[in-house]
Amino acid sequence: MILSILQMVLPVLIMICVGYVCNRFKVFGPEGLKGLKAIVGKVTLPVVLFNAFLTAEYNGKIALTFTIVYISCGLGLLSGFLMRRFVKPYGKFLPFLTTNFEAGMLGYALFSLLYAGKTPTFAMVDIGQTMFGYTVYLAALKATSGEKTNAKNILHNMFTNPAFIGMLSGVVLGIIGVGKWLTATDAWPVLHDITSFVAAPTSALILIIVGYELSFKQDLMKPVLKTVVLRLAIMTTLMALSTLVVFSVIPFDKVLFVAFILAYSLPAPFIIPLFADVTGHGEYISTALSVETIVAIVLFIGIAAYSLA
Repeated sequence: MILSILQMVLPVLIMICVGYVCNRFKVFGPEGLKGLKAIVGKVTLPVVLFNAFLTAEYNGKIALTFTIVYISCGLGLLSGFLMRRFVKPYGKFLPFLTTNFEAGMLGYALFSLLYAGKTPTFAMVDIGQTMFGYTVYLAALKATSGEKTNAKNILHNMFTNPAFIGMLSGVVLGIIGVGKWLTATDAWPVLHDITSFVAAPTSALILIIVGYELSFKQDLMKPVLKTVVLRLAIMTTLMALSTLVVFSVIPFDKVLFVAFILAYSLPAPFIIPLFADVTGHGEYISTALSVETIVAIVLFIGIAAYSLA
């Protein structure tokens, strides 16, 4: 088992280290990092999401997981607002660090190491938090920065994001049956090979990006560690309640259970600095996300062991 765990964990650690070394020795600069993010966010990740949702099973199970995850993300956001006083003077952005999870830039990469070819199962958990992210989460984040949000702005953010478009395209084609029809045609092996080839670099590129952006500011460690502990407590509680509800309605499914555990162990979304004015809070947010990422990798070792048990 130890060898199998190492086969899953070592690639993650090595690619994160590669990213860290690239930053430390200036292998490429901010513009190069921006290019990598563009390739992932606009090319490879949308294909990963399209594949996952195109071949997902659309039934009562996915509707249930969507509803439960969406509600739990709302509870996580609310919990963060109620606990802002614990991380003064950085509490302004605490709610956005105690809910949702970085599925696109990390979750799919890790889950594919646990269960190759079963990303549609992880997508079942991801769809609820993705929809929450592009609606309530993003609206609240912009409001925190003093920006007015309305339905038009929310829709604009959704339909100009390639990753969301990839996910939505897969969902729509999957629901209307195009996905099942395609998989039964002679053209599917060719299409599958093409999309898989495009999606293949995603995991490695994402982990390099994660490693490159790791940042640990000593003077911020106290509020950051409080933030990480609060997130762990909130997400563990929400994961336990979510799986309790889901598996009281449907039969226990270990792969789906692992998808839940992995999702709720991930760091908060990396998009906070992209959609909000984080002046005075930027280093706190980046340090918190970095520590949350390291914690997620440590937890991944245990999740990998459980997936093999």
